[in-house]
Amino acid sequence: MRARRQRRLRRATATGVALSLVATVVTTQVVPAPAAAAATLTLSVDVSAARHRISPDIYGMNGAEPAFAAEIGLPVARWGGNASSRYNFKNQTYNTGSDWFFENIVAGPENTVEAFVERSRARGAKQIVTVPMVGWVAKDSPREHPFACGFPATRFPEQDSFDQWDPNCGNGRLNDTNLTGADPTDTSVPADASFDGEMVSHLVSRFGTAAQGGVKIYELDNEPVLWASTHRDVHPELVTYDELGSKGTATAAAIKKADPTAAVLGPSGWGYCEWISSGVDGCALGADAAAHGGLNLSQWYLKNMKDFSDAHGGRRFLHYFDQHYYPQIGGGTDPDANALRLRSTRSLWDPTYVEESWIGPTGVNAPPLQFIRTMKDWIAGYYPGTKTAITEYNFGALDHINGALTQAEVLGIFGREALDLATMWGEPQPQQPGAFAFRMYRNYDGAGGRFGDVSVSATSSDQGQLSVFAAQRSSDKALTLMVINKTSEDLTSALSITGVNRNGTAQRYTYGPADLTSIVRGDDVAANRGTIEATYPADSLTLLVLPRR
Repeated sequence: MRARRQRRLRRATATGVALSLVATVVTTQVVPAPAAAAATLTLSVDVSAARHRISPDIYGMNGAEPAFAAEIGLPVARWGGNASSRYNFKNQTYNTGSDWFFENIVAGPENTVEAFVERSRARGAKQIVTVPMVGWVAKDSPREHPFACGFPATRFPEQDSFDQWDPNCGNGRLNDTNLTGADPTDTSVPADASFDGEMVSHLVSRFGTAAQGGVKIYELDNEPVLWASTHRDVHPELVTYDELGSKGTATAAAIKKADPTAAVLGPSGWGYCEWISSGVDGCALGADAAAHGGLNLSQWYLKNMKDFSDAHGGRRFLHYFDQHYYPQIGGGTDPDANALRLRSTRSLWDPTYVEESWIGPTGVNAPPLQFIRTMKDWIAGYYPGTKTAITEYNFGALDHINGALTQAEVLGIFGREALDLATMWGEPQPQQPGAFAFRMYRNYDGAGGRFGDVSVSATSSDQGQLSVFAAQRSSDKALTLMVINKTSEDLTSALSITGVNRNGTAQRYTYGPADLTSIVRGDDVAANRGTIEATYPADSLTLLVLPRR
């Protein structure tokens, strides 16, 4: 569901993109002669080491322009966001919450949950559907203004702002302070886990079970610790461990009763504070944590789900442990902002990277996040066998080459670190540089050429300048190498390869500032005795494809 968000607004979906886009992605160009660079810069790949499967589901999005989704073979799509917390499938109405004056909106024909599932199925994309747990869903409401809303002027005549198109609907704040005393029944009707069971049963009746091609994954609401902010007209109370835990297990049980073959995903927290703390505790371990064994919220959530499973004969009720990830950086594209954006990707994996935002020493002083690895550690300790997911993330600047470099780095990290599923929020438009980062992994040649699906060891002598990710394709055993030049200078490096035939010719595909409208098919590069000597243009992505001989 395309929900408005104050801290990360989504663009409207583009229309009218030419269907010939795929056919014109790749052009041919002779790559300039190599430029000199630091002699010590080296890349190494070992095809026999660190081998593991790359999940195709890491290349997902919350939404995408239809032609672009088809072009990259979008593997998974999510229907979620703040508005999904109060979506009522019975009347196809949702509430915008704090994103837009707490208004009830009747979804148009293209914005219903059924329409989302139909579109995704037609594209061959796995679907994630969010079910509400906040306790309320939107009641029957008018399709046109005036809308039902959570803080009407008839009850709260003094507010900081009102909807210019619906002056009875306010933002629920006065003098920059949240108002209290809203009546949930102005907009909503009660809904508990049984409602979610009905919703899943409805989708099963329409599309079949997950095993029959229906909805594959159900998400346990969206950013629940923020309910007291985003949906404070119906849930002003701060979320506790017990509320999140009890609602999560009850809803998961209702989902599995309605569709035993579906997977369940949660808790989908908004960021660092919600990863570790309840709404009561804020952004540190407090009394709520102390009352739950001193565990942080993520640890306890996993343990609570496992305890529930153990109490029900070992049946699994949580399949994906999901959190949202937004780097706490600005959206600028000046040199300092660009450098920070690229460095910030280290928070996903690097145990030595110290956060440069309020999360680090200048703020809450959190230890290095190494977030994907931390998620896996929590799972190993409290609910082994659970998969990892990041169903919202965005590093920004998708309309700039730096955003493309960063997104390509992120996708490489997701594969190398064996993340199971990811869906970008605020996806790039098809002709923006950020879209070409996805094409480099999913359609680099305009004919469906893809990065490998078995990750192998790849290292750089200086990851901050020139990073490398490597994977072998199961279908033809070709070795694919993604090299990202993060600097403003052309860089030459020797790339050594072990574990495969040491001689051959690699195809070269490049995306960079020289042509932001296409992926360039460059001259082939020779591999001699296991070494490829190549120059990587400034601020560019280069994919080398070495066929099996």
